[in-house]
Amino acid sequence: MNNIIRPIHFLIIMLTLSMNTVLTQSIPYKNSEISIDNRVKDLLSRMTIEEKAGQLNLLNGGQFTGPSVNDSSQQVKVEMMRKGLVGAFLNVVGVEETHYLQKIAVEESRLGIPLLFGYDVIHGYKTIFPIPIAEACAWNLELSEKAAEIAAKEASAAGINWTFAPMCDVSREPRWGRVMEGAGEDAWLAGELSAARVRGFQKNISNKTGVMATVKHLAAYGAVESGREYNSVDVSRGALFNYYLPAYKRTLQENPASIMNSFNLLDGIPVSGNHYLNVEILQNKWNFKGFMVSDWNSFGEMIVNGFVEDRRNAAKKALLAGSMMDMVSGVVVEWLPDLVEKGEIPIQLLDSVVYRILHWKFKLGLFDQPYSFGSIERENSEILSPENRKAARIAAQESMVLLKNKKNTLPLNTSKSVLLIGELAENKAHSFDFWVAQGSANSSVSFKEGIEKQFPKLAYSMGYSIEGKNEKDYIKEAVKKAKKADQIVVVLGLSGNLAGEDRSLVNLEIPENQINLVKALKELNKPIIALVQSGRPLILTVLEPLVDAILYTWIPGTEGGNALADLLSGDVNPSAKTVMTFPRSLGQVPIYYNHISTGRPKPEGDASWTSRYRDEENTPLYPFGFGLSYTQFTYSEIQLSKNVINFDEELEVSVIVKNTGTKEGSEIVQLYVKDWFASIVRPIKELKGFKKIFLKKGESQRVSFKIGKDQLGFFTSNGEYIVEQGKFSVSIGESSATERAIDFVLK
Repeated sequence: MNNIIRPIHFLIIMLTLSMNTVLTQSIPYKNSEISIDNRVKDLLSRMTIEEKAGQLNLLNGGQFTGPSVNDSSQQVKVEMMRKGLVGAFLNVVGVEETHYLQKIAVEESRLGIPLLFGYDVIHGYKTIFPIPIAEACAWNLELSEKAAEIAAKEASAAGINWTFAPMCDVSREPRWGRVMEGAGEDAWLAGELSAARVRGFQKNISNKTGVMATVKHLAAYGAVESGREYNSVDVSRGALFNYYLPAYKRTLQENPASIMNSFNLLDGIPVSGNHYLNVEILQNKWNFKGFMVSDWNSFGEMIVNGFVEDRRNAAKKALLAGSMMDMVSGVVVEWLPDLVEKGEIPIQLLDSVVYRILHWKFKLGLFDQPYSFGSIERENSEILSPENRKAARIAAQESMVLLKNKKNTLPLNTSKSVLLIGELAENKAHSFDFWVAQGSANSSVSFKEGIEKQFPKLAYSMGYSIEGKNEKDYIKEAVKKAKKADQIVVVLGLSGNLAGEDRSLVNLEIPENQINLVKALKELNKPIIALVQSGRPLILTVLEPLVDAILYTWIPGTEGGNALADLLSGDVNPSAKTVMTFPRSLGQVPIYYNHISTGRPKPEGDASWTSRYRDEENTPLYPFGFGLSYTQFTYSEIQLSKNVINFDEELEVSVIVKNTGTKEGSEIVQLYVKDWFASIVRPIKELKGFKKIFLKKGESQRVSFKIGKDQLGFFTSNGEYIVEQGKFSVSIGESSATERAIDFVLK
């Protein structure tokens, strides 16, 4: 009897499985021919409150496969997935890992909702591009978009479908370690560059070689007091709308999938619990349709802030304030079902939040092709490819800023001997910053490796220790070798380990042992070229008179050594311009170009009872928008199409730029506008446009811009954009310090 029952029982099971398969394939949310909106609504109708809470749960992943993995905490995460209590992971890397977890989510949970895999792909996945602030110095939107596109292609090949970039935080604070992650101090430029990066990241989502972008950190995170990470922020509404929010507003026009909370307070309220920012501005005023993700444990940190008393209220305050996905704190998945059951969180609010996340999962095609992001073949062929390295080399070439070049010390003569000095030139452990994803220093080209390819008569000396050991011995050896060299190149600055999150500094000077080295070399009366590596503007006031040339390399990424050699040899002409002001002294910080005119501005020369320092100049060492070339450019007087325009008109403004030097090169022509009299005092000038042009020796080009109400208005403290009539000035030049200007009237 049992032998008869077993086959029948087996047949019944198989028929049931078959019917379930047919039913599963026929339900709407599995049907790609139905609109995403209807598929999301159908899926929502099938979900329990616990499963909906799970979609808001972003866990830190780590490694799940392999013989060495024997971690009970990882098994807890797997069981949560099977119960539908995880919506996304971060820090799960590689096809093997991501597909392993996706298979569990899709095939072993009740509804088979796929996962998102997020990762900090900030300026490259395996092929590392220059740090974002360096890339910004190229003033090249196409380059920024291409770099993000390549980063997305490599990350998606490894199973990643979501990145936590770009950072839109503008900052005037070089002590803050995260200035390396943004686009500098100007809100307009930061918006344009961040928008380009979003376009690059999300460009190829439809064919699974793009990734979702996350615009971060909303908002005013770059205003942290004392430049100290995770510190307090206190800004006016006027500053919020006119300086800290415009880059976000511009970037959201590119439809990024998500936006991230900042850690700081705004109006005394943690951003994670700030209804005004997250709902009234982001959702209502800006009509943002993506989803918001917290930063690491920022929901839970509201307890430490003193804003909520426990985890339950942290979840409640965050959700009611417009925050959505919870990164690692776990308060939402823990308490949301109880909050909904007791009527403290409306089910309609929960559904609207989950809708946004599911919408993007459908848009990525994860329900139809859950394993489409990443493959072993792509992982092997598309990561760190020659084409990607070539693009990284070009990006690095365009990012390095020539700050000084006395008597055309650069480019170097490749036929003469060169002494390269500095541990930073050779030690690859210090060549990368904090945010390098899966980048490896071993795969990068050091400065020494790049230079020795193009300079056959190259010698090397360590010169100093990054740890400050054996200073006199290293200097003695360097000086001895320098006596025999025709050209001296010294690599100075800071380890890349000091750039990024949690890398705030109070000392922005070149380390003392490095300055002592340069002073000893100076006594030889030979030309000295300083290459400065750093993730932020350093104070170069002591260094500047000791050397003949300064090339600011920033942290240039995988191909930094090759790009540097291209510039030193003259094969490539520097074209980068600064995107943050370089101070003369730490006491000037914050110092920035677009300040207001005080009631007592300091005139030329010395004057008492004005806004000035008694022991230092007001002016920076290097202004915003500054950068030299191996050639020279001259500008004609500015031409206006008319001197008076109406509100509905545009003004055309132009100059003729001529290459009057001996080499071909690129120039970044910058447009600035000043509003002389307004109901809210406006800055002395604001960047409103730029064009990067290439000119051969002796060649000229007319460069034109359009100016209208979009360039002439400002925001009130309520966030309303207004344009007022009156007198304006327009400047066009090689940096923010240009005095070339002409007036016009808006009526």
